[in-house]
Amino acid sequence: MNEIPSPSPQQEDTITFKRSHFYLVLVVLAFAVGVLVGYMAWGRNSSAAQQPSAAQNSDSQPSVVEAPISTGTPQYVRYKIPTDGFPSLGPANAPITIVEFSDFECPFCRNFQQETYQSLMNAYPGKIRFVYRNFPLTSIHPDAFAAAVASRCANEQNAFWPYHDKLFSSDQLGQDQYVLYATQLGLDVNAFKDCLASDRNNKFIQDDSDFATQLGVNSTPTFFINGLAVIGAQPLDVFKQVIDKELAGQIPQ
Repeated sequence: MNEIPSPSPQQEDTITFKRSHFYLVLVVLAFAVGVLVGYMAWGRNSSAAQQPSAAQNSDSQPSVVEAPISTGTPQYVRYKIPTDGFPSLGPANAPITIVEFSDFECPFCRNFQQETYQSLMNAYPGKIRFVYRNFPLTSIHPDAFAAAVASRCANEQNAFWPYHDKLFSSDQLGQDQYVLYATQLGLDVNAFKDCLASDRNNKFIQDDSDFATQLGVNSTPTFFINGLAVIGAQPLDVFKQVIDKELAGQIPQ
């Protein structure tokens, strides 16, 4: 962190701020930076979004959502993200659908799950449908694909979400850990092991990842709130700003 030099004796004029005002200014500036970076990541035309060359080479660097064009006019880009057939929590007719593209070995994804997810759901009871989709960054996370397979094996026994929570409970992954979690959740361990040894879930996960790449996703976690992109393990307030505007009808459809 850069140190801030002390004012020289010649600087006679001073301005004082209340600490609360200072924090408010920081929040505003942080959101403004997020908007700018979000534009750089998502405000381009659809052909640019289809280029996969940068995919699977990074975790997330927080950014979002609202893309100002050169005139300064806000421009919101909505992406069509299929949700049928993917694990979800919350009412099917919820006014807000959040799709997360995630990686079980990604520390930022784990941070979101442990620090933000439940607070977000609690803030909007009955108003959010949360959907999980796979984007294992295999070039930097050697256990990510296998962990996704394990989650699909748990899904076969209707235990995706508790198993999902187990995978994000620590940074310990591997075959022994997958079987341990299945045992702790009371799954049929023999059936679970047979599933792990097969490749029947590989295509589902690869297709999921390929879709994300074609969409332009290149880091995890990446979220789509009713199709609006939010990149990174953002703090709760950033999600709330988007959701509140969406519920109030302030974002063009």
